[in-house]
Amino acid sequence: MEENQFRAPTPHHICVVTETYLPEINGVAITLSRFVSGLRVLGNRVSVVHPRQRQQTANSSFNKEDHDIQIRGLPLPGYSGLQFGIPCGRLLRRTWSHDLPDVMYVATEGPLGWSAIRAAKSLGIPVLTGFHTNFHSYCKHYRVGWLQKIALGYLRWFHNQADRTLVSNEELREGLQRAGFDNVSILERGVDAQQFAPRYRSADLRREWGLGDEDLALIYVGRIAAEKNLGVAIDAYHAIKRFSDRCRFVLVGDGPLRSSLQKNHPDLIFAGMRTGDDLARHYASGDVFLFPSETETFGNVTLEAMASGLAVVAYNYACVRLHITDGETGSAVRFGDARAFVDAACALARDHQAIKRIGRRAREYVTYLSWSRVVEKFEALLLNAGKESGSSSTSAIRRRQLAV
Repeated sequence: MEENQFRAPTPHHICVVTETYLPEINGVAITLSRFVSGLRVLGNRVSVVHPRQRQQTANSSFNKEDHDIQIRGLPLPGYSGLQFGIPCGRLLRRTWSHDLPDVMYVATEGPLGWSAIRAAKSLGIPVLTGFHTNFHSYCKHYRVGWLQKIALGYLRWFHNQADRTLVSNEELREGLQRAGFDNVSILERGVDAQQFAPRYRSADLRREWGLGDEDLALIYVGRIAAEKNLGVAIDAYHAIKRFSDRCRFVLVGDGPLRSSLQKNHPDLIFAGMRTGDDLARHYASGDVFLFPSETETFGNVTLEAMASGLAVVAYNYACVRLHITDGETGSAVRFGDARAFVDAACALARDHQAIKRIGRRAREYVTYLSWSRVVEKFEALLLNAGKESGSSSTSAIRRRQLAV
């Protein structure tokens, strides 16, 4: 038998392109970190193209240790700490011509993603994109509703350049297909039920909030921004305060609305950005999770709250439609009905036994939603992309030519 028959197969080279990545804290960055680490565990070689963090030097570079290509970024207006990457097609073509990826995943639709798709197509690299953010839906929250159709048109043009676009749920897939998006497939989301768990509940933290064991802690985790519709959650809190003095509302996160909300609502507790075990402690020390956003493509925080043993109140779409049974594992409110949201929160606040029962059932349910299962499907979608698009043969030929 020939020696090379005993060699391990060459790892697949998968390239992920994104405008946001750890240590930035947001749903897209955290989801991508799960994808990348999971793909590496499966034996793939994963490189990540992303803007360099501001504390790093300004020039573009290739980090050979972790295979990251870090490029220049510019601040994203209105979002402190976030950036968008500048176009870098020449750098990417030069780098990839020496180390051609088998497939590329573009997670964001900014200038960096656009230039990466162009570079990949010129080299015959199959491309998948991810629809992680409903940017066009943000327009109405920033008083530029007239831009919504233009934004949707740009997103459609961007994603239709790829071989396939991945979304988190069937509802979103159908909506994008009706809007003219081609080749849309579903990639679900998972949750780390060890990282987020009721065992992190802290009596000391609750005392810092001014609450005892039997008092009520409402909690929100996410960006404090207009598109999160936080006014509805604040209305729910004030409605509960009318019949229960032993209640506080804790907001975990940061964003452009934080300063104005702090000024106008001094009774709210702003915990700021939290990560790791500290974030898990804040989740688990709450009782009811209020999530009134109407712009989610999924809503990872919903699963994290459920894993932490909280009773979730949220609109019945995206993650909630997939994973919450109303009255059993949470409160699924009719989409956009602010009055119903407030009523559902008040109903839970009056029934502490229901909060505990729902939290236990939610926790039991999400323990089956592992990230490993999601990443395995992600890998399969990526590696099948070349076969579906016919680009795999082109990439293989180019790779053989470069190896000569």
